Amino acid sequence: MSLPNVAYFSMEIAIDQSLATYSGGLGFLAGSHMQSAGYLQLPMTGVTMLWSYGYYDQRIDHNGEVEVAYIRKTYDFLTDLNIQTKVKIFGEDVVVKAYKVEPELFGTCPIYLLTTDVEENSEWARRISHKLYDGDERIRIAQETVLGVGGVRILQEAGCKFDVIHMNEGHALPAAFELLRQYNGNLDEVKKRTVFTTHTPVAAGNEVHWVDTLLEGGFFSEYPRDKAIALGGENFSLTVAALRMSRLANAVSQLHGLVAKKMWSWVEGKCPIKAITNAVNLHYWQDKRIANATTTSELLAAKHEMKKDLCQYIFDNCGKRFDPDVLTITWARRFADYKRAWLILMDKPRIEKLLNENKIQIVFAGKFHPDDTMGKEIFNKILKESKNMKNVAVLPGYELALSAKLKRGSDIWLNTPIRPLEASGTSGMSANMNGALHLSILDGWAVEGTWTGINGYTVEYPGLDDDIPWEQRHWKDHDRIMDILENEIIPTYYNNKEEWARLMRQAMRTSEAYFNSDRMVVEYYNRIYKPIAHAGDEAHDDDDTNIEEKPNSDAWTYSNIK
Repeated sequence: MSLPNVAYFSMEIAIDQSLATYSGGLGFLAGSHMQSAGYLQLPMTGVTMLWSYGYYDQRIDHNGEVEVAYIRKTYDFLTDLNIQTKVKIFGEDVVVKAYKVEPELFGTCPIYLLTTDVEENSEWARRISHKLYDGDERIRIAQETVLGVGGVRILQEAGCKFDVIHMNEGHALPAAFELLRQYNGNLDEVKKRTVFTTHTPVAAGNEVHWVDTLLEGGFFSEYPRDKAIALGGENFSLTVAALRMSRLANAVSQLHGLVAKKMWSWVEGKCPIKAITNAVNLHYWQDKRIANATTTSELLAAKHEMKKDLCQYIFDNCGKRFDPDVLTITWARRFADYKRAWLILMDKPRIEKLLNENKIQIVFAGKFHPDDTMGKEIFNKILKESKNMKNVAVLPGYELALSAKLKRGSDIWLNTPIRPLEASGTSGMSANMNGALHLSILDGWAVEGTWTGINGYTVEYPGLDDDIPWEQRHWKDHDRIMDILENEIIPTYYNNKEEWARLMRQAMRTSEAYFNSDRMVVEYYNRIYKPIAHAGDEAHDDDDTNIEEKPNSDAWTYSNIK
């Protein structure tokens, strides 16, 4: 049986520092998907947006606080396909133009980039493809309509055949509605051709909009209001509708699979939810210096060189002189409150003792959504505290190049979400590939690939999942992290280099063996993309009989963590 041709729709894809088409983890994951599909020469095509101003540029202003800036991007390496289509959005016929990333450019599968920033459009319509995840609800809906409806039409205009549409998160749902229009409302025909990945149990990542606003925005591609409500509700849930319009769906780690099945068990008519653990592209993320190290001395020397690179970068950008011989801990990811960047700093005298004695040095980096006031406040608070703390640096931005530098130059990659809100959290995988050890809350992929005493450290204690107040949970997690740091990590790092090198080697081996996206993409083809062979197989594979029929409606939502 030949493999199906897959069209992979994602609002963001991170494939190279030079191309600002991503914000963070979702884009990094999508980029690895594209890279592995290209490397393995699998029949896949990516569809995303060409953002005129990217996500945003993050920098520190003259008052010493974080600043959001928008700088127009230009590219001369994309192929102009001279193809366009029109999509009706909020009463306007919006022109959607397509560019292409050729496979040989970055070693990916072919990727189509869509833009509305063309002369034929009104100023409002041009804004649709200006900024990724625009905070204006109408613009946000328009972006999703362009990606889904415009993306399907552009592929067809280009003669690009596809058997399966993979919706990477609910942003691409209008693609399923465009297929529904083309198949005259035959939902069964759409389901044969549509699969869906859900990436988070956090409410902010499971969009809900009033059905009439979506209808006006062209989101449903002429599908009737009453029938759209039957799929997603009057207060329309993109995730619920995607589960009802797909043949199969998947969560992004084994733990997330359990959480997602429970979270969505109340949805009648949903498709089975499998679990395929995320991964990152080994060929892209692993530094050759550490990949080629064969002996303990070579491994430690390679890591030291990479740490020197990071220390120089910190000195150049923060004016802080870090020492490559000091244990370096990095927290770098999206500044969302549930990820708890502040957790390691909760007991200031305790952490400052280690900092002042030159036992550790800590790097923070990452972005928040421009409209996330809490995320911005967290960033600014840590930035302000770092000015008066020894061996603490805060780096603005978190693009591919900086992410790679941090992962190569860190000894410990710190992951501190509230369990079980981190569906996967792939950054630790690429850190592992570069000999950084994971120190993680037992959440996301860490449940499957980080094992204390073998390749890293996980935060575990009796009552891990007890229902306790959030403040008490924060302190328990903090105390356990500090105990591990003081009693296990620091003594091993400074007093037993052979053991530290062994842990590094095992972290690398684990990530190379299983958390390489080559494995992930093959698994998608075998478990998600291929047509159904026997109708009973999938129901058996995802038997939900042991899942509660109706979870608490507040379970795993953003409101729980405030």
